[in-house]
Amino acid sequence: MAVAPEQVIVHPLVLLSVVDHYQRAALGPGKRVVGILLGNWTGRTVHITNSYAVPFEENEADPTVWYLDHNYLENMSELYKKINAKERPVGWYHSGPKLRASDVKIHTTLREYCTSPVLCIIDAKCSGGMPVQAYHALQEDPSQPPTFAHVPSFLEADEPEAVGVEHLLRDLRGPSGSLTHAVSTKIKSLAELDAQLGDLDAYLQAVVEGRLPVRQEIVGGAQDMFNLLPDVHSRTSKMALTVKTNDQMAMVYVSALARAVIAVNDLIANKAQSTTPL
Repeated sequence: MAVAPEQVIVHPLVLLSVVDHYQRAALGPGKRVVGILLGNWTGRTVHITNSYAVPFEENEADPTVWYLDHNYLENMSELYKKINAKERPVGWYHSGPKLRASDVKIHTTLREYCTSPVLCIIDAKCSGGMPVQAYHALQEDPSQPPTFAHVPSFLEADEPEAVGVEHLLRDLRGPSGSLTHAVSTKIKSLAELDAQLGDLDAYLQAVVEGRLPVRQEIVGGAQDMFNLLPDVHSRTSKMALTVKTNDQMAMVYVSALARAVIAVNDLIANKAQSTTPL
């Protein structure tokens, strides 16, 4: 019997594998890649820890025409089962960027290999925002084709995975230095936060206008978020922000002063060395 997952947790190795698959196999605009997701279920939470690519072709003009190599899929599943028996097929992925008409039939076909598959659309182009969108199929009427329902998805990494990703990112960083990277990361994070708050504002506005129903989990989450915000108007918060800012500015001032002193010392040493007779 199919079980609807409550959440999907994706590990970083999956994202790296999908991006590599997309860079190698997605030839031409509009092309997408398809693969199998491996992992396990913990209660109603799906942990996706690994993946592998599957040969896939489709006709862009006719969405009913597509090809998935079942023999390759079965052989790879057997090989991965020998490597790690805990990792079983839990669903499939494609590089999107959105759902397509053929996804329902592909999803139905993959139920032969796992009873409750999840579909993850992974943004291999890194266009910004959450790179993973997870779905599961709902079929209320057996005479009608199933429809996809969104499942909350999260990115998590175990300690060894976090260390490996940190080393990989350290190798990929440019020569501009860690400060530039930190600032650009902060800018991207703030932009994503602004986009998420915009989505929340649009939903609440639609609820007020009666265009969407009220969902208590969303309203409760928003209320918890507002309750956790600090009171920036209180004297204690203002004092804490002032002390923190002063400490940071003092560090910048001392660093600049030390750099200037070292530069002057080097200049004097070079001058003294150049005036010394041979």
